[in-house]
Amino acid sequence: MSSNERVVLTSRGAEALKAELKKLKSTDRPNVIAAISEARAHGDLSENAEYDAAKEQQGFIEGRIAELEGNLSIAEIISPASIAVEGRVVFGAVVNLYDENLDGEVSYQLVGNLEADLEKSRISISSPIGKALIGKEVGDEVVVNAPSGKRVYEILGVSYD
Repeated sequence: MSSNERVVLTSRGAEALKAELKKLKSTDRPNVIAAISEARAHGDLSENAEYDAAKEQQGFIEGRIAELEGNLSIAEIISPASIAVEGRVVFGAVVNLYDENLDGEVSYQLVGNLEADLEKSRISISSPIGKALIGKEVGDEVVVNAPSGKRVYEILGVSYD
């Protein structure tokens, strides 16, 4: 994340990151420290794969803790209800769409980059679809030049939860 990049989160996303941080600090960090101590007890560290693996895991955990703390310290938590304009797509809104390419309905929540997870139907506001949807209203047709080709959607509904 570049230092000038804005970090926006929904309150649900902020809580999920705080929960991950708490788990890393209270469970994962102590477990890896114990694993390092146990591996040290096995003697020669130069050919100790368990020690190397535990140290690598410790590096990952410490890096993730630093990343989460940094992002949470500068994050702007935005409630979609606070900016909701009835029927308009805003950050945090859940958008129900008719996907002409799939001939069916899809639903996405527009979130920040840290929360984006396509498997959970959360797309980033900086993605091609997210950029195309922001500011549009129910009934609008949206054409998106996605990496997979041109996609056409009609906005069926917008909710703010």
